[in-house]
Amino acid sequence: MVESGQRSSVVEFGFSNPDRPRLGLEVVDLARLAGRLPASTLSTVHRTDFHQLFLITGGRGSLMVDFVDHVCEPGTLVSVCPGRVLRLPRATDGPLEALMVLFTDTFPQRLAAVRPLLSPFSQVAWTVPPEERPALTGAVRELMAEYHRAVDEPVTIALLRQLLGALLLRIARLPSDGPPAAHEDTYAKFQHDLERDFATTRNANDYAARVGYSLRSLNRACQAATGRSAKALIDARVALEAKRLLVHTDLPASAIASRLGFTEPTNFGKFFQRETGASPGAFRDRERISADDAPPE
Repeated sequence: MVESGQRSSVVEFGFSNPDRPRLGLEVVDLARLAGRLPASTLSTVHRTDFHQLFLITGGRGSLMVDFVDHVCEPGTLVSVCPGRVLRLPRATDGPLEALMVLFTDTFPQRLAAVRPLLSPFSQVAWTVPPEERPALTGAVRELMAEYHRAVDEPVTIALLRQLLGALLLRIARLPSDGPPAAHEDTYAKFQHDLERDFATTRNANDYAARVGYSLRSLNRACQAATGRSAKALIDARVALEAKRLLVHTDLPASAIASRLGFTEPTNFGKFFQRETGASPGAFRDRERISADDAPPE
């Protein structure tokens, strides 16, 4: 990882492999990665332009993705797609051990079965079933072994792509929190339209019309996928973007309100308070205090 810019207390990372600069893949354990990063960076919220997989193999801790803390213990798998904000795992009970696979969006094979896993709407965390853990851990370790002994020539790069593809296919078949097949297409269309237009409209009827279904059908698909209505998901996406802007930029709340389609800053403040339980200013201050509490370099 390489720091590409910083606003306020948030670090932006672009992909950079210090050992093999021309390769869009790195396989590393958490301890080694932590050893080459400033101690302060380990505790700050940041965003990357590449995919990250964390397979927890020892200890206990937590990992924050898009302001949700995920418990990390042996058998936990976390996938972070480009654009999501995260804080690297923090140990809470002894040293935390994890295998990490970092890769650019263009490195993996184009496999239809893993496309949902690599999308911005993918599931973030899994508890890998005990019977699946040996094979999944073995797939990561095989990829790591080949990564460390391979040279950058076409045949070995092709092998790395194959091994990464096999790992991603194993993850894709894990039990998912996704929607039942009957609602998958409807929900997927809604997700894509929401990602494109959340700053333009927060009206659930608008999205129902765009995906070509009644609001009742859209709500049924959303409930099957997430247990929440379309309107609740729309509001959650807007609130998430507001959190990202509050943490990643120094924009005043009034400018963030305008960017997210609110005509009045007061309406944005009420919306954010309702969705998060905190005012925009209090949320920003809390996240920056958390960053300031990082251990010194």
